[in-house]
Amino acid sequence: MEDRSENQRSCCSLPQREKSGDASARILPSAPAAPTAGTDIAWFDAATAFVGTNKPVIDADGEGPARKVSVRAYGIDRHAVSNERFASFVSETGYVTDAERFGWSFVFKDFVAPRTLTSRPIGLPWWHRVDGATWRTPGGPGSSLTASDRHPVVHVSWNDANAFAQWARGRLPTEAEWEHAAKAGRADAKYPWGDMEPSDQDIYCNIWQGRFPDFNSLADGYGGTAPVDAFEANPTGVFNMCGNTWEWCADTFHVRSLARAAKARNAASRKSNERLLKGGSYLCHISYCYRYRIAARMGHSADTSTGHIGFRLAYDRT
Repeated sequence: MEDRSENQRSCCSLPQREKSGDASARILPSAPAAPTAGTDIAWFDAATAFVGTNKPVIDADGEGPARKVSVRAYGIDRHAVSNERFASFVSETGYVTDAERFGWSFVFKDFVAPRTLTSRPIGLPWWHRVDGATWRTPGGPGSSLTASDRHPVVHVSWNDANAFAQWARGRLPTEAEWEHAAKAGRADAKYPWGDMEPSDQDIYCNIWQGRFPDFNSLADGYGGTAPVDAFEANPTGVFNMCGNTWEWCADTFHVRSLARAAKARNAASRKSNERLLKGGSYLCHISYCYRYRIAARMGHSADTSTGHIGFRLAYDRT
């Protein structure tokens, strides 16, 4: 792992999967009728979005500098895609996710299903490769989605999210659209709820409370994911854009802010095939992985799936 300061280390670093699995098993679904504006979509007029920050915490992730980006009128889901909604997609199309094609996914150590014999640490010690872990069985064989229909779907790759988007007549949001929705019109907003720093006592979102990775006090009421409508929405009515689950965006993960050419070249070679994720997750804590801020970002390969990555959709205004 890289030598980073305390709040720059990542709880989310994962090795890439070996290329395997049967690509022919992927079903590209047909789309239903186009969605219409409703209570689950927040609509935004064309505007100038302010992306990134001039006060980056983690330079190596490309959080800065702040820049202006023009966005067209668009909509974005008020909630992350839920297990219930993803199940409807799979039921209608027969779609097979990357985790199902590969036969395994990454599971945080505390959520590996009991008596799972096919679990082993991979990459960081708290991430386990678990055979049979999928969106239906998030902890591995024997686990289930009982009472979790309104929780965000996890163990979905960028490829899976993109396929769902095609079926739903939507698309993945760009980083500019994602940040514009999260900031609710505030160019320099640190969090969707304002600038108040969450802590183990002041709860604004679903992140880790206690001492990562060994003790979670569950002060927010959740050890893993929370329902997609948990906690307060931001002023535009969008929920959980920081914490809960990382969310795939349409963009390739680029790092623009590295000052030294050698670092930039290394970052480019390391990140060129990765897709962008925003928002942090229930595993983030300021003492270890301070990535639940709006400007924070991360990249993973398009076939990566884990128990803390989900997504929401954006829509073009016609």
